Formats: sequence, C-alpha cells, structure tokens
Amino acid sequence: MKRVLITGAAGFLGSHLCERFLKEGMYVIAMDNLITGDLRNIEHLMPNPNFEFNHHDVTKYVHIPGDLDYILHFASPASPIDYLKIPIQTLKVGAMGTHNLLGLALAKKARFIIASTSEVYGDPLVHPQTEEYWGHVNPIGPRGCYDEAKRYQEAITMAYHRYHEVETRIVRIFNTYGPRMRLNDGRVLPAFIGQALRGEDITIFGDGSQTRAFCYVDDLVEGIYRLLLSDYSLPVNIGNPGEITIKEFAEEIIALTGTDQKVVYKDLPQDDPKQRQPDITKAKEILGWEPKVSRAEGLKITYDYFRSLPKERLYEESNHRGFESFKKEDEKI
Repeated sequence: MKRVLITGAAGFLGSHLCERFLKEGMYVIAMDNLITGDLRNIEHLMPNPNFEFNHHDVTKYVHIPGDLDYILHFASPASPIDYLKIPIQTLKVGAMGTHNLLGLALAKKARFIIASTSEVYGDPLVHPQTEEYWGHVNPIGPRGCYDEAKRYQEAITMAYHRYHEVETRIVRIFNTYGPRMRLNDGRVLPAFIGQALRGEDITIFGDGSQTRAFCYVDDLVEGIYRLLLSDYSLPVNIGNPGEITIKEFAEEIIALTGTDQKVVYKDLPQDDPKQRQPDITKAKEILGWEPKVSRAEGLKITYDYFRSLPKERLYEESNHRGFESFKKEDEKI
C-alpha cells in the first residue's frame, strides 16, 4: 500500500485530496495545525483504518515514521482575510514549511508536489496567463506575504529538484470552489453565497469588471492527481478557463439563490488582480486534463451544501481561535 502525506489536510482542498487518495487505495497521513483548517472537514474519514491525523505545524521539524511515496504540501492560509491577519505565519509555511517537507521528501525518496497559485502572476500584464509568464507582483504590498511565499515555494522546490534530484511537481491553482469552503473567509464565491443565505447585500469590490475563472473542486483534484503521477517537473496551471466578470458572477449567484439583494460596491483592495484566466494548454497536452463540471452544475452542488449547514454556521467567524496563539508566537521571534 502506498503511503501519502497531505499537509493542510483539514482545509477545503486538503480534505478533498484525502478522500481521493483513500479511494485510490493509499494510506493517508493527514497533517494540519488547524490555524485555518477545520476538523469537521475530515471527521468522516477518522474511522477509516487507512487514515491518520497529525496535529502539527509544518514550520517545525516534521517526522514521519516508515516509508513515504508521496508528499502533497497544501498547508497555507489561502484567503485574503487569513493571510492579511497572519502574514508572518503565511510566509513561514511557504518558506520554512516547504523547506522541511522537501528535506523529508529527500530523506524518504518521496515524490513531492506543492500547491502553488495563480497569485504568482500577480496583477497580470499577460492574458490569459501561461506558465511561461513570470508575473507582475508587488513584493512589499499587503498581498506580498502570500504571493511571495508561493513564488519562493516554487523556487526552492526547483532547487531541490535540480540540486538533490528530488522528484517534484508544481501545480498552479486558479480559483476553486465546492463543498467545505469556509463561508466567511473573504473569497468571492463563499462570500457571495453567504451574503445571499443571510439576506445581506452582495458586496463587490471595485466596479465588478475584474474577472475570475472558477474551477469545481473535483476537477481540480483530478488535475492534481494526474500531475503528481506524471513525469513533468515544471509548473502546470490547473483551473477552468471559463472567465467571468465579478459583476456577472454576482448576478449568477442572485439568480441561483432566488434572492433579491442589492449589489453594493466598495473600494478595490490594493494590488487586487484585474484579470484572471488560466491557459491550460499544458494540462491538456501533458496530462490529458480539462475541467468537466460546468459552472452551473458546480454552483448548484456548492449552494446546496451551504444551504444544508446549521444556521449558526452561516454566521461563524472566519477567524479560528488558533490565530491568536500563532500571532503571539510570531511576536516573540
């Protein structure tokens, strides 16, 4: 039985990856410090004898007894609300956490894949974004803690690949959605659905002309799985190229939920990207992958999931209690 370590396993995407690798017949070692993850996302997996959970911060030394075949490093705050509140921890998990896990991959002779992001392209001057584009990123802006952490992840991963000959893969993830997202984490889709379910006005930052491209989580997981098993070591975009403006997307959510909220506009945050659309030519050619789930289908599944949650979850704060302990720890350093 192959053994896989998945960091960030109690997060939205990490929990779906745990499910997929269990279905593939692997032994899954899940790791999360729960600073933004939630045990409710993986509690249904706990009885599985091929699943174990380790409550651990990967910026500290990581020890896993026995063999490892694969390491998936998906630990990182991923929403603006999170990484703007804990910028140092965001940088640490991208730098120290990645270094620790690459060292583990080297020691175990395990194949290693990191979750990079479309944010490495920043506010792009090239559209759609290809993997060859180096990006337009403000390293000292408020978003720099996330953008540069991910860019450093890619750099150190390639260094380990070239110098130590570690088998590495880099997936650049574009906007993804589906069940188990946190409603109030500041990302566009859960924010809009949460506001609709609570009967609040839909908030658009900027004039709504900025674009995003939303990929359903099952499609993304399939792309990640294929990339991991491929022999391609350079970055690959995985996302849905179906571009839509934020204003049009808000209208879709209002139509889906059958609500009659007003749309209100607020100032666009600094360095917020104006356009986002993946060029997935490499994913098609190398992995034989492209998204299958339409936005209409994926949104209905996601909306039905959120609507099924207990009412108190609709008002649950995005900040986890772990935030304060990590902020205090970082203040000491």
